[in-house]
Amino acid sequence: MIKERKEGLSRRKFVASIGAGAAASALFAPAVHAQGRKTVRVLNNETSIDTIKALRVAAAEYERATGVAVTIDSAPIEDTFTKLTTSIRSGKPFDIATVPFAAHILLLSGEGHIVPLNELTDKYKWGPKSLMAIDNKVYIYPYDYNLAWIYYRKDMYESKGLKVPTVWSEFSANAKALNGNGMFGALFPIGANAAANWLSTGFMFAEGVNIFDDKWNVALDAGGNLKKAASYLDLMADVYKTMPAGANQASYSESISNFVSGKVAHAPYSGRMIETLERNAPDLAKKFGIFPYMASTGKTEMVSMANDGWVVTKSDNSEEAIKFLSWFTENQYINYLHSAPMHFQPARLDVYDDPRWLAHPMIEKHKDIVAEMRRFITDPKVIMTGVDTDGPQIDLRPAKVFERFIIPEMLENRCLKNMPADECAKIAADKIRKAIAG
Repeated sequence: MIKERKEGLSRRKFVASIGAGAAASALFAPAVHAQGRKTVRVLNNETSIDTIKALRVAAAEYERATGVAVTIDSAPIEDTFTKLTTSIRSGKPFDIATVPFAAHILLLSGEGHIVPLNELTDKYKWGPKSLMAIDNKVYIYPYDYNLAWIYYRKDMYESKGLKVPTVWSEFSANAKALNGNGMFGALFPIGANAAANWLSTGFMFAEGVNIFDDKWNVALDAGGNLKKAASYLDLMADVYKTMPAGANQASYSESISNFVSGKVAHAPYSGRMIETLERNAPDLAKKFGIFPYMASTGKTEMVSMANDGWVVTKSDNSEEAIKFLSWFTENQYINYLHSAPMHFQPARLDVYDDPRWLAHPMIEKHKDIVAEMRRFITDPKVIMTGVDTDGPQIDLRPAKVFERFIIPEMLENRCLKNMPADECAKIAADKIRKAIAG
């Protein structure tokens, strides 16, 4: 899932298409491809100025070296999947596209509209879950993780004599200790939106709650899961008391802006937070730390899963597109990652030891944070999952749960309506059963 860039994506419309047999067939109707193209068309959803510049510089260099033109079409994430499928339907597909969700890969690969990229990905070692292989075929070249962890005010911890929490009771106590005098203890999105799916479920997964079991039965209210889910909800209700007004409306941008402006002592996010601190609050950029979500007893650590990558569409131009992607990932990958140096956390493990990547000033400055980010993906004790990647393998069922905001609504029922925690979990489990049955 995500990240602040996902907020505009209409996952309701997307997942609605999953079960719309006739509509899905129309969407993925066979394309009539143009012949003899010498241009590689790239659809990009990373719309920052620096990232677009990095792509355009690479395109110009590739054309100079090979004579093959590369065009970069950039659009917000909420528009890119629709734009990609429209191009496929029209018979003029984009050759390469940024894809942010596992469910997109399932749809596109299942309908035969993207090609395996094992010849590119087999060259390297990758972080866990980043390749999202389907029957041993890899359809995505992942360029980053967007993992979510918790930011905290290190300076305030020191002034209050607090220690980094390793159990829920410590975290809740720290949030309360820092709440007051114009400062709020924490901010976690609570409302029915994608940000809550990504940023506010980490404690639940750290506690060992499963939405599905290994046979795709709904497990949220089964066995010991119900007690664990209820405990998680009670924790969030307790921490909610330290949040600023409007947490039920908070999304990605509010999580960043409230922490960067010094209004909250804790907030979850990915590496994008650091870039925003450096740009907008350089003094505060020296006063923060990070830690993962934790279980109630401290036995488990967790970071919330999301990652991005490129796919190559199946067309008469697929071979040329793969040639460009191969050249780009061999020659321009580091430059691309440097366009968002802390947000684009590498999925390729070799990058962490590459002196070119390490030489970026922001990466050098925050080397301790970078080391911790690396530990999150290399330490097998750290859980890495999310609402749309829960379950025994990649599947559309978790995507439906994500799309319908069932887990965020469970949070709303507990935090805003003060409903009993076990009742909230049972209602959510019933909604999941109905969602995947449709």
